[in-house]
Amino acid sequence: MISTRHILSKSKRLSNVLQKQQVVRGISTSCIFSNNNNSNNNNNNNNNNKSITSLSNSINIKSNFEKVIFRNYSTSKAPIKFNLADVGEGIAECEVLVWYVKEGDQIKEFDKLCEVQSDKATVEITSRYDGIVTKICHKIGDMAKVGEPLVEITPESSVNEIKLNAGPASQVTVTTPPSETSSSPSSPSSPSSSSSSSPLDHEYDITKKNGQKYKVMATPAVRNLGKLKSVDLKQIQGTGKDGRILKEDILNSLNAEAKSKTQSIPIAKEVTTTTTTTTTTTTTTTPVAKETRAPITGIRKIMVRSMNAACSVPHFGFTEEYIMDSLSELRNKVKPLAAEKGIKLSYLPFIIKAASLSLLRYPVLNSSISPDQTEIIYKNYHNIGIAMDSPQGLLVPNIKNVENKSIFEIAKELNRLQELSGKGLLTPNDMSGGTFTLSNIGTIGGLHSSPVLLLPEVCIGAIGKIQSLPRFNKNNAIISQSIMNISWSGDHRVIDGATMARFSNALKDYLENPSTMIMDTR
Repeated sequence: MISTRHILSKSKRLSNVLQKQQVVRGISTSCIFSNNNNSNNNNNNNNNNKSITSLSNSINIKSNFEKVIFRNYSTSKAPIKFNLADVGEGIAECEVLVWYVKEGDQIKEFDKLCEVQSDKATVEITSRYDGIVTKICHKIGDMAKVGEPLVEITPESSVNEIKLNAGPASQVTVTTPPSETSSSPSSPSSPSSSSSSSPLDHEYDITKKNGQKYKVMATPAVRNLGKLKSVDLKQIQGTGKDGRILKEDILNSLNAEAKSKTQSIPIAKEVTTTTTTTTTTTTTTTPVAKETRAPITGIRKIMVRSMNAACSVPHFGFTEEYIMDSLSELRNKVKPLAAEKGIKLSYLPFIIKAASLSLLRYPVLNSSISPDQTEIIYKNYHNIGIAMDSPQGLLVPNIKNVENKSIFEIAKELNRLQELSGKGLLTPNDMSGGTFTLSNIGTIGGLHSSPVLLLPEVCIGAIGKIQSLPRFNKNNAIISQSIMNISWSGDHRVIDGATMARFSNALKDYLENPSTMIMDTR
């Protein structure tokens, strides 16, 4: 039997803890516990035991409640260092494209902070805290490493505490970027302030058009060129898609500026004196840089790495021409049906589907080699990549599971990827997991090419343009036919020339007799 004194000592300790945690307010512990030292009956013991259990449960509930409610809020008064999180795909650094906030801005959870571009895609970074941005750690164009701070944020609780301690007459001062600081016309600015407020850093490339703010659209390479040439991008009229500024826009602006300066230079100047009249001709030449250097960043950086890796693989080439008359006729028939569904139907979806059907016959072309080069890994899914020329550079998103898609479904997905590529909004999922690649260089021009493998894939094809050429028919009569060339490159460690030729023949049968695709489509 537990003694009454022992029970009362435990109850007093629990009562003190309860008062400290403010679980029970305005209730005296004497109402809960009775200090009955003379009572030793079993009923008192049971009541006291129940009181102890009830108090313990209350304290545990309070503790758990605090953990649930306050676990996402920082009590630190120091600014929180907001680090760049891992964006996946083994990416170690990202380039900062644009900032949506500036130092001193009040932000809420899930507000957009900045936009970064990795080797794979463009990602928007949002805040996980409420508070004030006290420091921006990177300028636009800088490479931010994963795990290092992007910004420093003072939590909202700390800001409120500072305001309460400071009183109503004082203010919390924050540092604002020089570009946002306005100077009075009557007061001259110091050289240091004027140099720090230069717009050429493009740190806050937000300008106004028709009374509305919009972001200056330009790739990292174009922004770096603007820095090197001391060009304010906000003054450039972009000719790319959605007003995007291209490299040619900057060069054209520089050429126009140089011409205007040349026209303003006086060619001859007459000097008249009282004794003689002489004519002096002055010639001024503008120095032109012999070379311009730009850092390799973003998509071009990953391109350098992938091409260097591909050069270590033995390539071999194979070229074949394909007669496209029957496919052109079929496309013209079904094109109105695709338009009714909002699908732009080109030749490419037919070629992609025909390639997938041919890969079912020759799966080694849809494989890869193990890192230790001891195994061939056959892929039972066809994620066919399409090389695209985008404002960021060469991108190769892929259409997932082509073997299970219809031609209309392939065309719809292709339209989506082309639209996102033009806007620079492709996701890492769009860019990863490819097993086989096609490059439609014919849309720009050219008949033959020597495509380079996109490792770890073992085959790639470059599609040339379609042109009408004279050919002999079965009766040896000359006729006009629509001819398209595809140049293939294969990994000679995995694929031999005979297998590539047979695969090309299978693809040729599907393209020249497109109705057979219906028979083999699953």
